[in-house]
Amino acid sequence: MPNDPLLFRPYTLRGVTLKNRIVVSPMGTYSSEDGRLTPFQFAHYERMAMGGAGLVLMEQTFVTRAGRVSNGDPGLWADSHIEPMARLVSEMKRYGARTGIQISHGGRKGGQQRAYEGNGPITERDLAAGNERLYPMGASALPLSEGWLTPIEMNEAQIEGIVEAFVAGARRALLAGFDLLELHLAHGYLLQSFLSPLANKRTDRWGGSLENRMRLPLTVVGRLREIMPESMPLLARLSVTDWIEGGWTEDDSVILAGRLKQAGMDLIDCSSGGNMRAGATNSNLARGPGYQVALSDRLRREAGIATAAVGMIRTPQYAEEILQAGKADLVCIGRQMLFNPFWAHHAAWQMGVERDFRSWPEPYGWWLDKWVRALAANGEDPLGPERFPEPA
Repeated sequence: MPNDPLLFRPYTLRGVTLKNRIVVSPMGTYSSEDGRLTPFQFAHYERMAMGGAGLVLMEQTFVTRAGRVSNGDPGLWADSHIEPMARLVSEMKRYGARTGIQISHGGRKGGQQRAYEGNGPITERDLAAGNERLYPMGASALPLSEGWLTPIEMNEAQIEGIVEAFVAGARRALLAGFDLLELHLAHGYLLQSFLSPLANKRTDRWGGSLENRMRLPLTVVGRLREIMPESMPLLARLSVTDWIEGGWTEDDSVILAGRLKQAGMDLIDCSSGGNMRAGATNSNLARGPGYQVALSDRLRREAGIATAAVGMIRTPQYAEEILQAGKADLVCIGRQMLFNPFWAHHAAWQMGVERDFRSWPEPYGWWLDKWVRALAANGEDPLGPERFPEPA
């Protein structure tokens, strides 16, 4: 490993500089109430910010009440959502983290249970427990899978209304003080479903040809850039491929990425799948460490746009290899951060970037410094593997 690892060098997008290239991926907590943040989410995100990452992306947040995937999803459809988000953003920035929020509409994936309650369609039992019935809508009247609700095929007025909802939601995110926005173009949610032939069978200007299927996402991007400050970055999470024959392909994504860059997109967070299964990504896909890194590499090389790699990137050494090979500009860490929210601080120790605790929250750093000194006095290695556990 180099003495000056790329992982801990600052990275700038427009007017926003990240202190390092570690990103906390947006991960659903399903813990909101009527779209509003709850104490759990404050604790969750503040801890992620304490952990040392350069950027913390808030989970998928919905621009309409009806467009939520589950009743536990956070929202940006009402002005009442702004104040708690502003408080959270302020707290996260105290720890030196830059903040972003992923804005979305659930599309035909709407009307689901919270993931940890089954991740299937909302049942009568869920309704009796106080959950609201959510009616999905999409590019075409095609259910996600057998047994799922059939979405309403959106008409012209509804499509235009969704564009305006994204704009209104983005304005609220700006008022809350987020440093950047990420547009959800992945995993079979509304905007990605318009891209994919698996979900979009329309014959009007919103479907058919690749140009028509790209129209809605590109329209939203154009409108967002009109209201966003020039200095504010815009990112997208993109399913680079559906992994299914007849669906969205890597070749399609190269073309789309070029168009997104022209429209003012700054970086693409490269994911995949999710268009024909109940989960966010395809559960039948064989996965291993870095299984999506090649997608980031290709878009970066062929579309000339900055990218973030995501997917089972567990160790700082592997994250550094990805950056050193030029396969991504940033590295997104997801479930590994749930297991170890201080992953970034630990990575800095393991890679020799830090030998003290000055970058940690001061109430922690003071005690940890004493702890390390005590270990050294006893002849113990403070960098031993038992100090930095990794899940199997």
